[in-house]
Amino acid sequence: MDEAELLAACRGGDQHAFAELVGRHRTNAWHVCLQITGNAHDAEDALQDALTAAWQNLHRFRGDARFNTWLHRIATNAALAVVRRRKITTSLDDADDDSPGIDLTDHGSGFDERVVTADAVHHALGQLPEDFRVAIVLAEFADLPYADIAEHQQVSVATVKTRIHRARKQLAQSLAAAHA
Repeated sequence: MDEAELLAACRGGDQHAFAELVGRHRTNAWHVCLQITGNAHDAEDALQDALTAAWQNLHRFRGDARFNTWLHRIATNAALAVVRRRKITTSLDDADDDSPGIDLTDHGSGFDERVVTADAVHHALGQLPEDFRVAIVLAEFADLPYADIAEHQQVSVATVKTRIHRARKQLAQSLAAAHA
């Protein structure tokens, strides 16, 4: 079935069609949640919240954007909600960060070096303003085009480009300071 047929079946209450449709995009949505929350446990919570919200609100999907973009928006919002709840209940210094969550493909480096680098990247991402962090995560980890990110953040493409540029600059500065 193509995406339109799956959506029609989903709107008719077919849970198997929804599972197939979401299955096509689940990995990318999970990576978005992981990069925003910073750990696998919170990412799983956020993804479950996102999938539940997507099923419950499928009737609101108008088809103006791709389903993938719509699901990423829900996943991003769910991940941000988890982060906000976590900030209320625990300090960032005490946060459980049991998983680096970023696939650093430099396999020539030692394991310890990759873990340190992943921790530094997570810390640097956590220091970014929320709008910058969401933009860079959607661009780099979800591979969304600028137009989709702009739609998600309800800003212009130029604003998205600026946010991503500034996020990269701040990440580079944070990572340089961490390695100094």
